[in-house]
Amino acid sequence: EFMQAFWDIEEAQAKAIQHLASFVRDKNALPYLLTFTELIIFAMKTHVDSLELQVDGCSLLLEILSQALEQDVVMALDENVTGSLLETVRKHSENEELLSLVCTLLMMISASEVAAENLRKVGVIPDLLSILRNFLHNEKICLSCCGVLWSLAASENNVDQALLKSAVPVTSAVLQEHLQNGTVTESACSALWALSLQGWLTENEYEPTTALLLDALRMNPERPVLVKNTCLALASLLRLSEISALRFITDSKGSGINLIKDAYHLHYDDPAVVESICVLINEMAQYDDVVLDMLSQKMEELLSEIKSWFPSS
Repeated sequence: EFMQAFWDIEEAQAKAIQHLASFVRDKNALPYLLTFTELIIFAMKTHVDSLELQVDGCSLLLEILSQALEQDVVMALDENVTGSLLETVRKHSENEELLSLVCTLLMMISASEVAAENLRKVGVIPDLLSILRNFLHNEKICLSCCGVLWSLAASENNVDQALLKSAVPVTSAVLQEHLQNGTVTESACSALWALSLQGWLTENEYEPTTALLLDALRMNPERPVLVKNTCLALASLLRLSEISALRFITDSKGSGINLIKDAYHLHYDDPAVVESICVLINEMAQYDDVVLDMLSQKMEELLSEIKSWFPSS
C-alpha cells in the first residue's frame, strides 16, 4: 500500500526497496517478496533516471529471482518486465556496475522461452551487442550477454537474421578476449554453437571461428559443457564448409584430431560429451583429406573403444 500510495515519490520508493531487501536472507520470505516484483519494476520504470534506485531495484530482483530458481518457483515475467529492464539499460548505458546487474538478470530471465521471446520482441539484441563492444573487458557482462544471445539464437522463433549475423564477430571477440576464463569461454562457445547451427555465419567467418573454437578446446579441456558445445559448434562448421574441415586438421597450434582424442580420454564416462565428439567425427568423415588424416592417427581405435563403452547407444 505504501509503494502504491507514494508511487511518484522517488525517496519513498527507494526506502521501500531498501526495506524489502532486508528480508532477502530469510528463505521463508520468498512468497511475500514475489508479490512485490511488479511494484519494484514499476518503481524502476517510474524513476528510471535514478541510478541508485535502479541499482537497488536490480539487486533486489536478482536476489528474488535467484531464490525462486533455487526453490523451483516459476516467476511470471511479461513484456512489461523485460521492457522496463531494457529501458534501464538504455538510460544508463555507460554505468558498468548497473549494466553488470541488469545483464545478469537478463541472462537468468532468458532461460525461459517465453521471457526470451519477450526480450526479442522488445529489441534487446542491438543493446546486448553494444554493451559487449563497450565492455569487452568485463567478464561478468560478457558471460551474461553471451548467455542471453545463446537463448535468443537457439530459439526456433527467429526473425532477427541480420541482427544475429552481426552477433557473430562480437561473440568471437568475447571468446578471443577471455579464452583463459573457462566460464566466459563456455558461454561464448555456446552462443557460437547456436549461431552456427542456425547458419548465421558468413563464409569469411568459417575459418577464423574454427581456429577460435580449437583454441577454446585447447585451453579448457577439463570443462565438460564447454567441450560438448564446442564440439557441436565445430560439427556445425564442418557440415557447412570444407575450409573449416581443412583448418581443423592443419591448425598451426596442432591438429583438431589430437584435441578431440584428448577430450575423449578426459570425458570418456560422460555420454553427452562423447555423443558430441561422435557428431563431430561424423562430420569429419565426409571429407577425403580429413579421413586420410583420421586413418593416419588411428581414429578407428578410438571409435572401437567408444563402441565398446556404449554398446547400447
